[in-house]
Amino acid sequence: MRSKNPIRSKDPIRSKNPIRFKDPIHSKDPVHSKDPVHSKNPMRSKKSIRFHSSVPALLILLAAGVMLSGYSDPDPESKLKRRAARIHAAALTVDSHTDTPLQLNREGFDFGRRNDPVESGSKIDLPRMNEGGMDGIWFAVFVGQSDRTPEGNRKAWQRAREITRAIHETVDRFPDDLELATRADDLKRIARKGKHAIYIGMENGYPIGNNPDLLDSCYAKGIRYMTLVHTKNNDICDSSNDTTEHGGLSPFGREVVSRMNDLGMMVDVSHASDDGFYNIIEQSRAPVIASHSCSRAICDNPRNMTDEMLLKLKENGGVIQMCIMSAYVKTPTPDPQRDSARREVVTKHGNYYKLDEKGKEAFLADWYAVDREFPEKLATVSDAVDHIDHMVQLIGIDHVGIGTDLDGGGGLADCYDVSQMGNITLELVRRGYTAREIKKIWGGNLTRVFKAVEAAAE
Repeated sequence: MRSKNPIRSKDPIRSKNPIRFKDPIHSKDPVHSKDPVHSKNPMRSKKSIRFHSSVPALLILLAAGVMLSGYSDPDPESKLKRRAARIHAAALTVDSHTDTPLQLNREGFDFGRRNDPVESGSKIDLPRMNEGGMDGIWFAVFVGQSDRTPEGNRKAWQRAREITRAIHETVDRFPDDLELATRADDLKRIARKGKHAIYIGMENGYPIGNNPDLLDSCYAKGIRYMTLVHTKNNDICDSSNDTTEHGGLSPFGREVVSRMNDLGMMVDVSHASDDGFYNIIEQSRAPVIASHSCSRAICDNPRNMTDEMLLKLKENGGVIQMCIMSAYVKTPTPDPQRDSARREVVTKHGNYYKLDEKGKEAFLADWYAVDREFPEKLATVSDAVDHIDHMVQLIGIDHVGIGTDLDGGGGLADCYDVSQMGNITLELVRRGYTAREIKKIWGGNLTRVFKAVEAAAE
C-alpha cells in the first residue's frame, strides 16, 4: 500500500540534501551536473551537503506535514519526485558491492574530485557519492582468477593486500568524509557524523589459495564478507560461468564457510554455481548474502538466481542484493561491432588479470575507448526494478536489497553512476513501495543479515 505521509525526520542523520533525480533523457551524457552546490566546489563534504540550507521553504513545510490552504501541486510528477527525495534522504542507504578499489591506484584518478564516468570509466568518487545520497558503500578487494599454483596463490594474496592497503589509505586521506566500518551498526553511527561508511568485502576467494588461516588475516584488515568464487572455478567452489569441477562446494570450501561463520564474516554466494549455492546454504549456520545478483526468471543469465534458489535463500534468512549490471538485468541486444572491438583489445593485450600495472593501464585505455566508440545499449532502472518486484513478490520484502557492481561493469541508462542512485528510489516510489519498505531495500535487510552473522560467530 502506498504511504500517504511524507517522511519527517528530526534526527541529524536524516538532514541530507534532497536528491536531485537525473532525467533519463540525459543518460547519454551522464555528466550533466550544473547545480552550483556541486559544480563550484566538488570537494564539499557529505556533512556540509546534508545540512545545506538551500532546501526550498515549501519543501520544509511539506516535510513537516503543514497544510498550505489553497495550494495544489499542478505537476504530479514533481510531487512524486519530492516525496522520493525525502524518502531517499531519510533512508540509511548502502550499496553492498562495488569495484571502486580497482580505480584507486590508477594514474590520474582522484577519489576526492568528480571524475567523468565516460572518459575515466569511474562510476564512484566522493562528490558523486554526496550527490547520490549514499551513506555507505562496500568496496570489493577483487583479484581475478589466475593460476591455481603456490606461486599463483602467492601473487593473488599479495595483490589482495595491496588493494586492501589502498582502501585504508583512501579512508585515511579523507577523515572528515569517510570512516572504515566493520560492524553492522557502524552504518548508522558513522552516518550520524555526516560521513560515509566504507565497508570492505573480498570478491573471489582465490587469494587465500588453500590456506583457511588467511581468513583471519582478512578479518583483521576489516574484510567482512567474501564472495567465494568469481568467473572461473577456484579451490573453494565451482563458478556459475565455468565447468563442473567440485560438484559445487569443495571439501576445502566447506571448511572455508565454517571458518567464516566462526569469524562473523558474511558468506557471499554471488558467482557460485547452482550446486555450489545449495552446498553453501547447507554448510552455513548463519544467513548468507548474494551481494550482486538478479532474478533468472526475469533475465536468463547463469549469474542470476532461480526462483527455487531464492526460496532457499529466504529459508536461510539471507538477502539478495539486486545488481545493476545491464547484462544481468536484461538480455543484451547483439552488437557485433562492439563485441569484435572488445575481442581485439583482448587479443592485443592478453589476459587483463595477468598484466602488470602498466599493462593494465594500457588495456583499460583501449577498453574504455571501445565503450566510447560503441556505447552499450543499457537496460533501465525500470528494468532493474522489475527484478525487485519479482523477488519481493516471491520471497518477501525482508530478503531483497541493492548491490550495484558499479566500477565492475554495473550501470544503467538512467543510473549510470553513483550520483544517480536516487532514480532507483524514485522508481520504487512510483510503483507504490512505502518508505518503510524502501528503507529495508536500501540497507535495512543487509544490516539485519550482518547482525545475524555477527551473532552466530563463536
